[in-house]
Amino acid sequence: MSTPLISITVCVRNGVQWIDDCMSALTAQTYRPLEIIAVDDGSKDGSTELLQKWQTSDGIPIQVISQEPLGLSAGRNNALNIARGEWVAITDIDCRPRPNWIERMFASSEGMDAVTGRVIFEQGRTSVSRLRSRTIAWKYSSRSEMATLANGPCSMFRRENLISLGGFDPSWYHAEDMEVSMKIKQSGGDIRYEPEAVVDHVAESHLKVFLQKRRRDARAHTRIMRKYRGAKHDFSKDGMLIAFLLIPYVVLSITISRFLEPEISLALILGSALIFRNHLLWSMALWLGTFEGCLDAVFARNGHDRIFTKSKK
Repeated sequence: MSTPLISITVCVRNGVQWIDDCMSALTAQTYRPLEIIAVDDGSKDGSTELLQKWQTSDGIPIQVISQEPLGLSAGRNNALNIARGEWVAITDIDCRPRPNWIERMFASSEGMDAVTGRVIFEQGRTSVSRLRSRTIAWKYSSRSEMATLANGPCSMFRRENLISLGGFDPSWYHAEDMEVSMKIKQSGGDIRYEPEAVVDHVAESHLKVFLQKRRRDARAHTRIMRKYRGAKHDFSKDGMLIAFLLIPYVVLSITISRFLEPEISLALILGSALIFRNHLLWSMALWLGTFEGCLDAVFARNGHDRIFTKSKK
């Protein structure tokens, strides 16, 4: 198998603290030939200037482009359009691909339209980061070789094929990896999961950031379910379990309050809420995101087609 040029693209917005580690990991890739395209999405923290310093690195050509804060999909699409590689790989700025990441994905690329690797979240020091690490590991543990989702931090795509399918839609503010995966599958293409192509992800240590991301996930998933009716991907099983956790908790709380003394029932309800605090907040974030996604559909926002159209006279 010949070794064609592969383009690696990464986007950043106000993530200057992650740039050096990410770029170090990308320039340490064992595969050749490579090019790296780094997109700054309207950062205000000096990210562009730091990325430009990496252009002087020896060995791998590095191109830095700047854009207004248009979002990850727009950034990835801009990089896709200027990439010269036969394959285009994507990762996130808070990730550290291991040295053989590209090499392992390319070795599994024969006959594929996309190859996706495995993300390992650091355990971190907080209950939130440990929770995130465990849930991601659980998702990957049961993945089959033929996948339905090319995950954003660790995948690569045949460039010409992805462009022919429309690339990354800038109106999709989030979950662009889900959308392009659905496009690939609906066109009859295949996505292979390569577990040895590993990307390490920094710990999600702050509860607020964690909940904001899960809220965006749910909001974007309503768009996937609406646009690609009946389509399923192999990376949503934890979301369903967590979302419906809130229902038995509410039912149990109501039952306890009816049959026990007020002081005892209140203590049990509050105690269980403290024990399962992160899971319950996660569930509420998913329901809130789903509600926001429904509003997006009603008002035709964020990549949704209009539900109600005016009749033509």
